[in-house]
Order: sequence, then structure tokens, then C-alpha cells
Amino acid sequence: MMLDFKEFLIIDLIIALIVLVIIFIILGIKLIKTLSRVEKTLDVVDDKLSKTDGMFSVFDKTGSFVNEISDKVIMLITNLIGKFINKKKGNDLDE
Repeated sequence: MMLDFKEFLIIDLIIALIVLVIIFIILGIKLIKTLSRVEKTLDVVDDKLSKTDGMFSVFDKTGSFVNEISDKVIMLITNLIGKFINKKKGNDLDE
């Protein structure tokens, strides 16, 4: 029994499709494994970032506190200089 060319091509196409389906199944399984590893890694990174959020909030509050104190000190110095200049101008106008 001899296969003619048409039947041979059909058998080749069917074999090629079966091989492609097997390759896609293997690639899909590897992709699922990779995505699960990536998800675990992202969970670990998220946990570490949530732990450092507290530290950054402390830095933020400390920076705000230092900023408020420096603003008050600068305001106090500015007011003292302004009073000194106003007194000097008042003395110059009286003379």
C-alpha cells in the first residue's frame, strides 16, 4: 500500500500540529511556574517595603519637625532684626 503525496502531506501536517500542541503545553506549564515564582518574589518585596514604610514615616515626621523648628527660629531672628532696625530708625528720626 502506497501513500500518495496528498495523504503524506496531511499526515505530516497532523504530526506537526500535534508537536506544536505539545510544545505550547510545555511552554504554558513553564510560564505558570515562572509566574508563581514571580508572584512569590513580589510578595516578599511587598512585605519588606511595608516594613520600611514605618521607618520612612518616622523620617518624614522628623523632617517636618526639624522644618517647623527652623522656620520658628528664622522667624524669631527675623523679628529681632526687624525690631532692632525699627528702633535704630526711630532713634535716627528723633535726632
